[in-house]
Amino acid sequence: MRAAWRVAQVRAAEEALMKTLPGGALMQRAAAGLARRCAQSLPRVYGSRVLLLVGPGNNGGDALYAGAMLARRGAHVEALLMDPERVHRSAAAALLAAGGGVTRTVPARVDLVVDGILGIGGRGGLREPAASRVAEVSGALRGAPVIAVDVPSGVDADTGAVTGMAVRADVTVTFGALKPGLLVGAGAVHSGLVELVDIGLEPHLDGDPACYVPDVGDVAAWWPRPAANDNKYSRGVVGVATGSAQYPGAAVLSVAGALAGPAGLVRYAGAAADAVRFHHPPVIAADRVADAGRVQAWTCGSGLGTDDRAYAELRTVLGAPVPACLDAGALTLLVDARMADWLRDRDAPTVVTPHDGEFQRLAGGAPGEDRVAAAVHLAERMDSVVLLKGDRTIVATPDGRVFVNPTGTAALATGGTGDVLAGLLGSLLAAGLPAEHAAVAAAFVHGLAGRLAAERGPVTAADVATHLPEAIGTLRR
Repeated sequence: MRAAWRVAQVRAAEEALMKTLPGGALMQRAAAGLARRCAQSLPRVYGSRVLLLVGPGNNGGDALYAGAMLARRGAHVEALLMDPERVHRSAAAALLAAGGGVTRTVPARVDLVVDGILGIGGRGGLREPAASRVAEVSGALRGAPVIAVDVPSGVDADTGAVTGMAVRADVTVTFGALKPGLLVGAGAVHSGLVELVDIGLEPHLDGDPACYVPDVGDVAAWWPRPAANDNKYSRGVVGVATGSAQYPGAAVLSVAGALAGPAGLVRYAGAAADAVRFHHPPVIAADRVADAGRVQAWTCGSGLGTDDRAYAELRTVLGAPVPACLDAGALTLLVDARMADWLRDRDAPTVVTPHDGEFQRLAGGAPGEDRVAAAVHLAERMDSVVLLKGDRTIVATPDGRVFVNPTGTAALATGGTGDVLAGLLGSLLAAGLPAEHAAVAAAFVHGLAGRLAAERGPVTAADVATHLPEAIGTLRR
């Protein structure tokens, strides 16, 4: 599992590492990794045209040294300086010595743009004259690929906030350690594909990471697999209390998610029992949670509504001594002060799965620019694992650990996909996974299923549910 580190931690690690190296060696390592990735992005290096956007800091130096390396291989490299009086002198001299040049105007055509304006210490959007220069380059060179140096200029490396003009990169080459701002919120969108260049920083990073990024190996290791002596009960029984007369589809979709998971049996409880029986014959259906029978975990809330019946069903779920995944209508009901004691008195793990609007109701305010901090705060306040949905879904635990899901896709932004996710998550809880692992694994596989569905055309929630088995199959491979 990869870790992402805050700017202060990265700065401290860089200082510690530089004490062990000759002067300038760390920048040369970074520039070499950047030049290598730039070369891979060009059809060929010799004869290609590269434009460097150069700021006054070390990022500008990295870009200039990388440009010098490309120029020595025959590329036509020009640097557009944001502040000629504050350019990194040695790096600029290296570019000129290698045959590169400096330009005051945007070329008519380039094959690659390298963003070296601001580094990880930048806060707020780009200021003038850099903002105007970036707008000019974006307009004149529309379609030219952009590689950002360490972090896209204008993106907050700690939070992912974009509060003004910022560079949109196709690839971000980051040095030594991942930064949270490349992984979450608007920063993740602006960063494009993130590639990490090892410059020897890892042994010097100290403290707890800001967040973790799971990979397929992590999720595969967690995913429960039936043993030879298992039966449907020993594999876990998940209860699904979702849907209503008004929203029977939510029940059908959440049950589909639960059936795709590792639990051996699904019990449904709710007003949409007839629809569930019709669409999912293996499911044992009842009209109320109290009549559902014994389960090892509950998923509750998708399409449940907020009437008295929904209130009573959620109260019964919260009173059960088993893990619970609470979604949609259940989250709206939790805002009711009458529910506070029921949630506070629970001994079993709870996972809540809000989108931004539901988060605002639960937390009393929107997630804001720092989505990681917001998710952690809500997890601490509710003593629950929080799965904050978004293009980069965040899972936060009450003790402050944070996981960022790397498989998200905009294709999942359609009605009902959250119902499928909640059912799958409940199945993982019933199969015995710790709450944070269940949330991370469910988001990861759900994202994979969304990507697979998107390859075949427009995506519906039913398509995502259909592709869950294929997505789970990738874990085995």
